[in-house]
Amino acid sequence: MRIAALDDDDAQREAISRLLVGGGHSCQCFHLGAPLIASLRRETFDLLILDWNLPDMSGLEVLTWAQKNLSPCPPVLLLTSRASEADIVTGLNSGADDYVVKPVQGGVLLARVNALLRRSYPDRGAGGVETYGDYQFNLPAEQATVRGELAPLTAKEFGLALLLFRNIHRALSRGHILEAIWGRNPDLPTRTLDMHISRIRTKLDLRPQNGFRLAPVYSYGYRLERLTDGWVETEEAVS
Repeated sequence: MRIAALDDDDAQREAISRLLVGGGHSCQCFHLGAPLIASLRRETFDLLILDWNLPDMSGLEVLTWAQKNLSPCPPVLLLTSRASEADIVTGLNSGADDYVVKPVQGGVLLARVNALLRRSYPDRGAGGVETYGDYQFNLPAEQATVRGELAPLTAKEFGLALLLFRNIHRALSRGHILEAIWGRNPDLPTRTLDMHISRIRTKLDLRPQNGFRLAPVYSYGYRLERLTDGWVETEEAVS
């Protein structure tokens, strides 16, 4: 998972990053709230880890901004030295999904992160198969079918299509997609992602007349939308 961690303490940021990367995640660290908000305008993260007390703004202010401007807002874990009952209640009532008090053992923090990610992004596959309407993804075989017919997807196209369906109605940044499918810092031609998107749209017939729209998000990335009678369904309607 792609995680953003906000903490103004250099040693703490380094420890968090090392812990998350060692646990198989990708982590981008920030020492101030404003740069994190700027990054959230152009990048997608699966989880935010926020300190409360920061030099430029509070972690709660960042949380409030994310709730108002990101749809959907990723899960948020507050990691702070503020340990009073009143602070914990305030943090959770403000919308944080979990609250961890410093200092915390690395294994405990990683376990809390993984538990929060499991709750927020449950495995939808039963027996290694995920179904989204007429689209079915066989994970062990890396094969996709459309209305029962096999779609001729390459391994990368399969992974990209599955990522989009798992995040339906969620805008995914180019950086998030590239990292998820090609790994960190891939040495790829600029148009590689766009070509793969075009091929997926064609091979899976992702067009409005078939109930789906795979659309670019200007200066950001791509979003797969499910349609009903030409209108985009609400998240509640597809959950």
